Amino acid sequence: MAADAGRRLDVANLLSFGDDVVGVLLDSKDGESLAQAYDGARMLRSACHSESGDLKLQVKEYQDKINSCKEKLDKAKSEAVTDEELRALRNEMKGKLQSEQQLRQDLRAVSDELDNLDLQRASTEERKNAVKKKEKGMLKAQSMLSMCVSVTNIMPNFEDQDKISGYTVDKNMEKLEKFEFEKTMSPVEICDKFWKMI
Repeated sequence: MAADAGRRLDVANLLSFGDDVVGVLLDSKDGESLAQAYDGARMLRSACHSESGDLKLQVKEYQDKINSCKEKLDKAKSEAVTDEELRALRNEMKGKLQSEQQLRQDLRAVSDELDNLDLQRASTEERKNAVKKKEKGMLKAQSMLSMCVSVTNIMPNFEDQDKISGYTVDKNMEKLEKFEFEKTMSPVEICDKFWKMI
């Protein structure tokens, strides 16, 4: 800017000098020299005006560039995030990351619990099937016992595990007589006694 002002001052001085020269030459008696000097001064004045116009145009272009840079700078400043906003955003992001980690842990815990429940369900199904098999076995055993009792009229007593005991029954399953055998007796003796009872 200082260089442009200096140039404008030189151009103004030059124009003033040119006017002075023209004034001096007009006073002169030599008409031809005067005409040449006048033409030279006019050319010099025209060149000065042209250079002055170019300089003004360059100054305007530089001023436009400066204004554009200022606008860009202001826009960049307005779009820039302050340190406080950046801290708040970081804290918010940390909070969301912690929430996400907690959700992942909860999801893992729920998944583990579901796996455990699946194992329990499978175990319960196995137990259910085992109970059904036992019930079928019990029904089969009851049917077999009922058939044996109706054929032999002998009902064993399964509660007394120390002895072989039971009752003789009639056709209506009424208890008639109690019997007991020691487990120390041989199986042949026990069978013989049963045959005698039957």
